[in-house]
Amino acid sequence: MSSIPFERYDDEFQSLTNQVTQSLRDDDIEFTASLLSQCEDLLKQMSVEARGVDDPNVKRDLLGKVRHCKSTLSGLRDEFKQKKGAQDRANLMVSGGGGGGNGDSKNAAKERLLQAQTTIEAQNESLDRARRVMADTEEVGMEITAELGRNRETLETSHGRVREVAGLTNRARRLLQNMNRRAVQQKLALYTIAIVIVIVVGIILWNIK
Repeated sequence: MSSIPFERYDDEFQSLTNQVTQSLRDDDIEFTASLLSQCEDLLKQMSVEARGVDDPNVKRDLLGKVRHCKSTLSGLRDEFKQKKGAQDRANLMVSGGGGGGNGDSKNAAKERLLQAQTTIEAQNESLDRARRVMADTEEVGMEITAELGRNRETLETSHGRVREVAGLTNRARRLLQNMNRRAVQQKLALYTIAIVIVIVVGIILWNIK
């Protein structure tokens, strides 16, 4: 059975991503940025909820959904950056317009600004990718640490059971040794009694003769 809070987070995430898609179609950059921020916060909550599930099978399924949501959010974020970059370049081209003999210098200045903006966008995108890789690596590390902790608890439990079995085995071995010792003592006693009886019978028969 999946986690109820996670299902609510998942439904809310789907609703937000649908709003992001619509706002991108409407070229509403500011609203899209706000929605993407909400998606990122919600995705963090989903990740925490998934990692807190005890059932390993359910946990694996929920973490798979988290990874799928991350992929969806990454695609929307890339589309947002393309839209925002195109809008910024268009605004830059519109601004600074005007006549006069310095038109060529203005065009050259705008071209340099566009190139600088393109370079900055590329650098920001690289930083974002690096940040996402670090976040994913951190999440995987936390999952591995949690899994190792559970494995350690299992091993400690197994070691405890092995020690208990070893203790029972030692007690059983000592019990068998005591039983064997008693059996030998009983045999010796029987042999002694039999020998005594034979001697007594021999003496009686000797006296009768």
